[in-house]
Amino acid sequence: MLDSYEIDFLDVGTEKSGDAICLRYSISGSTRIHVIDAGFQETGQQVIAHINQHYDAGSRIDAVIVSHPDGDHTGGVGTVLENCAVSELWMLRPWLYADELIDRFGRWSSVDNLKKKLREVYHTIAELENIAMAKGIPIFAPFQGTQIGEFTVLAPSKERYLDLVARSEKTPEAVTEGLRKLLQRIVAFAKSKWGEETFSAEATSAENEMSVVQYANLCGDKVLLTADGGREALAEAADYAIFAGLNLPGIDKFQVPHHGSRRNVSSEILDRLLGRVLPYQLPEGGEQFAAIVSASKDDKDHPRRAVVRACIHRGGKVYSTEGGGICTGSNNPQRAGWVAAPKLPYPQEQEEA
Repeated sequence: MLDSYEIDFLDVGTEKSGDAICLRYSISGSTRIHVIDAGFQETGQQVIAHINQHYDAGSRIDAVIVSHPDGDHTGGVGTVLENCAVSELWMLRPWLYADELIDRFGRWSSVDNLKKKLREVYHTIAELENIAMAKGIPIFAPFQGTQIGEFTVLAPSKERYLDLVARSEKTPEAVTEGLRKLLQRIVAFAKSKWGEETFSAEATSAENEMSVVQYANLCGDKVLLTADGGREALAEAADYAIFAGLNLPGIDKFQVPHHGSRRNVSSEILDRLLGRVLPYQLPEGGEQFAAIVSASKDDKDHPRRAVVRACIHRGGKVYSTEGGGICTGSNNPQRAGWVAAPKLPYPQEQEEA
């Protein structure tokens, strides 16, 4: 029996982009099914239907991984936990580390009170914990170096995770001051030459930087799943890659982080992960890797043109879930009604700084 794998990036079909990834792989005769995030609340049933239809698993899931606490990733996870036979839940729960965090919050002296506040702040994660405990699903922490089936967690390390919790705008000290309002900006575009790249100087959120970044070598393909990881997360993952047997650059299947946001990547980090900018665009069929973006067709802000350009600059072909779910894999069975997804064209313009 040939080794095989299939990774499905589902189209969450809402006005805002979200992440819902299902994957099945068979290595040396052993098959595992993972779910990484489940989009918004209504996406949970879509995840279950996909697994039942395409994975012949009877709603059995070996591992559910919650990449980080944002609602466009966690919303449907509860439905999956409640309606499937889940063997393991992997997610980070900040209140477990309240005793290590309390000295970083000047006005808090009670560990128990801090735990309570963290559960309130990260209520979506707390709700998933309650469901898992009621169903007897064991919960594990996906810190750097952890093995989840064939996947190795490259980020976050525990130390960086605690730093992110402490500086998050959602955590106790910041909550009393009110959360920062994200202002919609008018985006201007500029025609740009091949190889020119302009990314946002603004950093992504602390919650996005908490994202679980995972790597696996499946059937000879180097697969990197990044969730909403920002430049910090991706740099930490790149630093740790060698310990997971990954020599960079050289990713074959790359999840473009945070729906293709300009705030999550830079030319430098993409050089490390994917290689340097090529002198010209590779011809059709000669691309060196696939880059997949989870983006809703109704989300006019994602993916950003600069990010699509940057992937193509390094020899990638870029796909988006804007037109429907994307399946990638090796030796995976053909599906009736599924056709090859069109790759995104090279944008001649990109967003100005």
